Amino acid sequence: MVRTLRAAVAVAATTVATLAVTLVASPAQATPPNIPSYSTALSRLNSLTVAAESHHSTYNRDLFPHWITITGSCNTREQVLKRDGTSVVVDSSCAATSGRWYSPYDGATWSAASDVDIDHMVPLAEAWSSGAWAWTTSRRQTYANDLGGPELWAVTDNVNQSKSDQDPATWQPPLSSFRCTYARAWIQVKYYYGLTVDSAEKSALNGMLATC
Repeated sequence: MVRTLRAAVAVAATTVATLAVTLVASPAQATPPNIPSYSTALSRLNSLTVAAESHHSTYNRDLFPHWITITGSCNTREQVLKRDGTSVVVDSSCAATSGRWYSPYDGATWSAASDVDIDHMVPLAEAWSSGAWAWTTSRRQTYANDLGGPELWAVTDNVNQSKSDQDPATWQPPLSSFRCTYARAWIQVKYYYGLTVDSAEKSALNGMLATC
């Protein structure tokens, strides 16, 4: 009886330990809100105005004020880190001191916030050349700090840096299985803000949607 009880306890302990390891090993895969379905994204892509980009020479990143305070001492970057991470711990100034972040662009998982950038799905320079040059500073601030749509993503820093201000005609996520989601998110941002697409960009987005 004692031997049987000890065996049961050992099995239970092993199960708990295995479960704990599994829980720790599973990456966070939080997704920003309001990503449209394939059919909605395709419809919205076809409704976008196709036009050549313009005004690129007048772009200045400072024309899109960010990161702004969202609540308490937390700014937009810190809010995204909390939203998209697992077991995120922050200090009194809202800086993330620990946690885990899964980067959907490349499939990597990070445990240091310093390894994570907050990417603008449609880069600020791309938005500027697609119509944001005509916006007010207030609207550009709203755009640069938008938590209500799929504009802000926590991703591997050097992947974000390799993307820079490129559109899908010249840069797509290295993780090919994410390209469907990437295209749907990109289209939603352009649609919501009434931005244009150029012909090469639209062609690339159609190709990415074909992987859905």
